[in-house]
Amino acid sequence: MPRVVPDQRSKFENEEFFRKLSRECEIKYTGFRDRPHDERQARFQNACRDGRSEVAFVATGTNLSLQFFPANYHGDQRQVPTREYVDFERETGKVYLKAPMILNGVCVIWRGWIDLQRLDGMGYLEYDDERAQHEDALAQAAFEEARRRNREFEDRDRSHREEFDDTWNLISAVVRCPESLPGES
Repeated sequence: MPRVVPDQRSKFENEEFFRKLSRECEIKYTGFRDRPHDERQARFQNACRDGRSEVAFVATGTNLSLQFFPANYHGDQRQVPTREYVDFERETGKVYLKAPMILNGVCVIWRGWIDLQRLDGMGYLEYDDERAQHEDALAQAAFEEARRRNREFEDRDRSHREEFDDTWNLISAVVRCPESLPGES
């Protein structure tokens, strides 16, 4: 099953959902809302250092669980994200974040920053053309493999049907005319 839709760019550019989220808008950290603010601040920073966090686009209420690693990341879960994905040093009191993902069948990158005191900031989605091309190629390869396997199945099925028809014809001939069996005189 492909992970992406056939025309990702068109969906990203034309769907209202993506159009709204592709404009920079207010975001908030949504983790541990039941905890005191200072504990939430510490948990947010620890989660970022671990390469994950939960944020929401305030205007739309869209909640995302983000992972701050390259799109092809399948390595050790204890790995620390690089500054490209989690940057505490760019501006004092803020963390800049980057999270590639597939959202509603479209390859996107979430980018934003969050104030470390207030736990809010600004963020947006951008279309990830490089990953979209890669995922399209994977989807095309999966489609071609499915087509090949279907052809093989149909060829085997046709062969079995032909064998069955030949056997059935022989049995029918024997039943209609038993005295003409091969080897009997």
